[in-house]
Amino acid sequence: MEFKHIPVLFNETIDSLNIKPDGIYADCTAGGGGHSGAILERLSEKGRLVMIDQDPEAIANLRKKFADNNNVLIINRNFKDIDEIAEENAIDGFDGILADLGVSSHQLDTPERGFSFHSDAPLDMRMSKQGISAADIVNTYDEKELARILLCYGEEKFAKSIARLIVARRKEQPFETTFQLVEAIKDAIPARARREGGHPARRSFQALRISVNQEISILPSSIEKMFSLLNPEGVLSIITFHSLEDRAVKNMFRSFTEGCTCPKDFPVCVCGNTPKGRLPFKSLSPSEQELELNSRSRSARLRSVIKL
Repeated sequence: MEFKHIPVLFNETIDSLNIKPDGIYADCTAGGGGHSGAILERLSEKGRLVMIDQDPEAIANLRKKFADNNNVLIINRNFKDIDEIAEENAIDGFDGILADLGVSSHQLDTPERGFSFHSDAPLDMRMSKQGISAADIVNTYDEKELARILLCYGEEKFAKSIARLIVARRKEQPFETTFQLVEAIKDAIPARARREGGHPARRSFQALRISVNQEISILPSSIEKMFSLLNPEGVLSIITFHSLEDRAVKNMFRSFTEGCTCPKDFPVCVCGNTPKGRLPFKSLSPSEQELELNSRSRSARLRSVIKL
């Protein structure tokens, strides 16, 4: 199946990078190559683009799609390793780095990947196709940890009830498919609540996906690495899709732009802290036109920071 993904906030993201023709850039979640292709169009023969993705299906598609480009480097890794990737490839710094967080359209629309609660498929959710799957978590984690994951990563108010029912049912039969889990989630939620706020399994599936792929836990250190690898006036742009991601990105970007952190009653600064970056804008959201064309873009937010 061809790897397809509809880039959100496309023009806004490309514009935010302020691309220099001879610069070096990294697309940390290259996916279907939409953003990467637009970056390449703006690069000269001296420019360079590093495409990173942890999904082997995405990598196979990217290598085929950009086979004729001599100024690209395509790497099957998680973006948390961007410092190692830079060192291994003798890259001293980037003029721009992009990360489009969350699950891709291809992953959602490929039933056998197990990301969607709309199709019955193996309960997987691994972006890299390696490591612990959603089935492993559902079938082995204790009730308390399951509830914590559902509450923290899905903000699911019925987390305890869902975790309790999952543990009870897996004693009879291990969870193997998405629909088995959907049924348990529905049964654990009161009927009135099931009729409100969209699909009852949406928050739980989000939580499990985040846990499987360590999407939130790796963010702070990864963003720190990305920012440190920017050249002066280099840009880091990140697209988020839910409040947990956006909060993490917002807090990290704020830390880069902070100056003095001394108590207000200090007569003079003793910390010596100065801003390392500046924000070109607060955040950008999809236009009404984009929302009409791609409903999945509704929760997207773009944030950028420029290194001083």
